[in-house]
Amino acid sequence: MCIRDRSTLMKLDNLDIEIMMILQRDSDRTIKSIAEEMKLSTTPIFERIKKLKKEGYISNYVARLDYKKLGLKQIVFVGITLQGHTRSYLEKFVKEIQSFPEVTECHRVSGNFDYLLKLVVADIESYEKFIITKLTLMPYLGNVQSLITLSTAKETNEIDLEKLLA
Repeated sequence: MCIRDRSTLMKLDNLDIEIMMILQRDSDRTIKSIAEEMKLSTTPIFERIKKLKKEGYISNYVARLDYKKLGLKQIVFVGITLQGHTRSYLEKFVKEIQSFPEVTECHRVSGNFDYLLKLVVADIESYEKFIITKLTLMPYLGNVQSLITLSTAKETNEIDLEKLLA
């Protein structure tokens, strides 16, 4: 099985896919436990993980935090349209948006918006404060449309590699 961009990346086989699937579910797993599950010795697992990291398939390991336990109970998606589309406007917007801790994701998108943001805040009042004290102070901001999350049916970073790369 090959990744879709075949330019300079390594060829992935079923063991690589299985290792990445295991690490997506629990990145805290030891090489020994992965090797035991896959019925292999630790050396080939270690070497494959090292190569997957080197080739950029595994970019980093993170802990998924429970927002609600941390008191961050509101997720808001924000569609942003800028006043202009010059490189300068885009670069300024991205640089400034990266400094806001409430923004957990920022995507440049096609369609009605230029950017789609995902924010995690304590509550609607915190979101309002973010809008008033940060977002609307950006001079190149055009239109802002908020989508307030009522509930979340699915939230994962896990990619089903076996199905998506088939």
